[in-house]
Formats: sequence, structure tokens, C-alpha cells
Amino acid sequence: MATTIKAEHELHRRRLSRNVGLGVVLILFVALVYGLTIAKVGTDPYDELGVPGTEAAQ
Repeated sequence: MATTIKAEHELHRRRLSRNVGLGVVLILFVALVYGLTIAKVGTDPYDELGVPGTEAAQ
């Protein structure tokens, strides 16, 4: 049995780093959308910050 050692090609390292970078960007995007959704759902439209300007003076 002949054993061969395959050296990792430079292209594989570049592809791995590109995939890791893209994964981090996608995770950050999902976290941003999730955070904005929680902030939007958590706001009460009838509190003093959500009332339009004409009704806030009353």
C-alpha cells in the first residue's frame, strides 16, 4: 500500500476563508433583521413616542 500525502492547495485555503467570511456576514445580517424585528414588535404604537405629533400635545 502506497500512502500519499496530499498538500492542501492554495485555492482550498482561499475558498475556506471566503466561505467563513460570507458565513459571518450572513450571521450578522440575520442578527440585524432579528434585532430590528424585535424592536418593531416591541414598540407600542400608542405610547408617547409612537403617537403622531398632533395627538401628543393633548
